[in-house]
Amino acid sequence: MLLALGFGATNFAVIRRLGTDNNTDDQQITDQQTAQAAQAPETATPGTSTTVRVVSEPQQPAEPPQIPVLDGAAAQNLDQLFDVAIVGGRVIDPDTGFDYLADLAINDASIAAISIAPDAADTPELRATTMINATGLVVSPGFIDVLSYSPNGYGEWYKLADGVTANLGMHGLDDTAESWFAQRPDGSSPVHFGGASDNAHIRVVRGLEPYDTAPQSLLDAMLTDARNDLRNGFIGLHMQPEYTPGTTADDLRSHAAVAAEHGVPLCVHARYSDNLEPGTNLQAIDELIAAARATGAHIHVEHINSTGGTGVMTEALGRINSAITEGLTMTACAYPYEFWATYLRSTRYEDWQRKYGISYGDLQVAGTPQRLTEQTFADAFASNALTAAFAMSPADIELSLQADFVMIGSDAILERSHNNHPRSTGCFSRVLGHYVRERQVLDLPTALAKMTIQPAHLLEQRCPALRRKGRLSVGADADITVFDPATVIDRSTIANPAQESAGINWVLVEGQLARSPEGFTGAPLTGRGLRSDITTA
Repeated sequence: MLLALGFGATNFAVIRRLGTDNNTDDQQITDQQTAQAAQAPETATPGTSTTVRVVSEPQQPAEPPQIPVLDGAAAQNLDQLFDVAIVGGRVIDPDTGFDYLADLAINDASIAAISIAPDAADTPELRATTMINATGLVVSPGFIDVLSYSPNGYGEWYKLADGVTANLGMHGLDDTAESWFAQRPDGSSPVHFGGASDNAHIRVVRGLEPYDTAPQSLLDAMLTDARNDLRNGFIGLHMQPEYTPGTTADDLRSHAAVAAEHGVPLCVHARYSDNLEPGTNLQAIDELIAAARATGAHIHVEHINSTGGTGVMTEALGRINSAITEGLTMTACAYPYEFWATYLRSTRYEDWQRKYGISYGDLQVAGTPQRLTEQTFADAFASNALTAAFAMSPADIELSLQADFVMIGSDAILERSHNNHPRSTGCFSRVLGHYVRERQVLDLPTALAKMTIQPAHLLEQRCPALRRKGRLSVGADADITVFDPATVIDRSTIANPAQESAGINWVLVEGQLARSPEGFTGAPLTGRGLRSDITTA
């Protein structure tokens, strides 16, 4: 026990607890609420909070900070009529650390000017065709969902209502890149889109069942498929050995080598999600670290809260942190919920009671209000329903969110059936409302970095468009989310995931106002494909 406690204390250095001034009584209340929610998550009124804290602007420094500039050639004089001006807001640029009350001007699809002294005699007030008063609000880069799926003409509107301006299917896209982009031209979505080549899909196309191991000749063919997808626009590779147990460690290393060769990440749904031998969460993390060490690839651990770190989060984060200290390139993402969800007939649900220590009452079919029983489980299994499992602790979520190398990814997009996890519609607002404002698990600038600049950095090496996203600086793309830090919160539930988040006031995509406090604006769709610049295999 002493050894275990020592290990946990040592590795806790990987965690940054950035919230301060926690009120003891408030902490006890929210702890009780968390425990109650785990027992009966649908009994509370969606979007409400019993813990109220005053949200105020940070104290402004004596000297104004330097205006962030990404491209000096894009800077424009303030004394002109701009397309859009956002005035009076707390402008946060996670890329440079700029955090100040400022006005922001947009022409065409770019940020053309930032003014931090609009009342000074020598500084003209911004004028624009569209004026947005952001007093009391936060002006942030649009959120980049790094772990989503294909836009479907429906779910991306809920993403937009959650502040998301880029929907990236790094959990794998089930098509070739050539075909996928051909079906989704620029202007076909309200948000930007792109993603990763999916090894699981390629395995199916090549005739492999989940437990089949590919012979060398077939593995070589699948690696060629992956290279072709990168050449045709996908911005990473994806593997999911938990769902395709026939995928070997050699397969994983071979794909990691291709990722390293092309300068893209290998995003992995790790092999194990429980802590019972044989095959544990920590063994899954070790496998990914070994692949990074052997190939030099950037390995991204998908939803570490539900796969790879569940129940052993401090140790899992500590091992990744040690790998980063060693010089390996590794990141991870998490979603802010204490339950995961997938289809009942998937390999993840095999022997689920023993693996996760849960029972029928810990399961709930998404889109329905009731927990399962032994009798209703049979019907849900027969229909292969997407089912939520309450199998994570509050500590797992909080620890993962506090790690420097962990960003936010939803792992979902809403389908018209509404048989979806609520993370599909409320992921980012839940981080801001519950974990920043209410729980004070991390501060606002840190949370925004995990939603903006960190995903941009993950993918921008071979995706030039992302070098101008995730930032609020002169010359950056005008993908912008303006929200109320005092009211932003998720409202979606397992029973009804099709609920827009609260507190997201304005969202701009490519400089066009896509959402206002009244809802969607009806403006032309300005989302475009985010493609790799890889042209040769």
